[in-house]
Amino acid sequence: MSFSADWLSLREPADHAARAPGLLQAVGRHFEMRDALTVVDLGCGTGSNLRGTAAALPGRQHWRLVDHDPALLAAARSRLAAWADTARGDAEALELTKAGKSLRVSFAQADLAGDLGASIGTDADLVTAAALFDLVSADWIERFVAMLAARRLPLYTVLTYDGSEHWTPPHPADAAMLAAFHAHQGTDKGFGPAAGPAACGLMAAAFARAGYRVEEAASPWRIGSDMAALAAELTTGFAGAVAETGRVAPATVADWLATRHRGVSCMVGHRDLFARPD
Repeated sequence: MSFSADWLSLREPADHAARAPGLLQAVGRHFEMRDALTVVDLGCGTGSNLRGTAAALPGRQHWRLVDHDPALLAAARSRLAAWADTARGDAEALELTKAGKSLRVSFAQADLAGDLGASIGTDADLVTAAALFDLVSADWIERFVAMLAARRLPLYTVLTYDGSEHWTPPHPADAAMLAAFHAHQGTDKGFGPAAGPAACGLMAAAFARAGYRVEEAASPWRIGSDMAALAAELTTGFAGAVAETGRVAPATVADWLATRHRGVSCMVGHRDLFARPD
């Protein structure tokens, strides 16, 4: 499954505002004695997770950005170069500076449903991802956690959807629309039946069984009138997913969407998680 670079750009301010700051600080404290760090970002999109995390990590960082979509990897390279204070690079990597940090960024095209070990490589100190794990299957999560545990690698992941949504103003079809959306979320996104809102709990439990220390925190989107373009895109996509299920009458979906496009604020629940070997 892939998302457009435009959608990822539109959601980035909401993503960064939603992050749980205390958990990000905990990640920074965990590595504060390190001079350098190698980070693997799975499903990197256009590099938003790097932009939201780098400031908390040591002064020298090597990021390996992994995605199956070459267009997103190209967009990541371009947007990171524009974001940095200085940027130079070759075909293999970018060398960036940002707010006193020195970052080497390399890019890898890979199918995360396949060989995870090859995607992560052998030199990682931290694995990270954003808005990924609700799209993968419960079986994939078990395999992923087992692989990280075998290597004693920590994971920092943000913005895993937790299933909670609250819309203002309310609409009579909100509950039916949300139930249908969750049914759509459970469909196969390329990794088997998706875990959807259960992903947060599945990951925490799997890491706990592996002897990891697990910290979690809420990271909800709070979308108001200042994010009208994001709200419009979000509600259109939400209604489209519901319509695909056939669980809500088309006229009801259309009325719900028309109401939302007249103006809406919403809270969309997510969870951040930091798991490391105890």
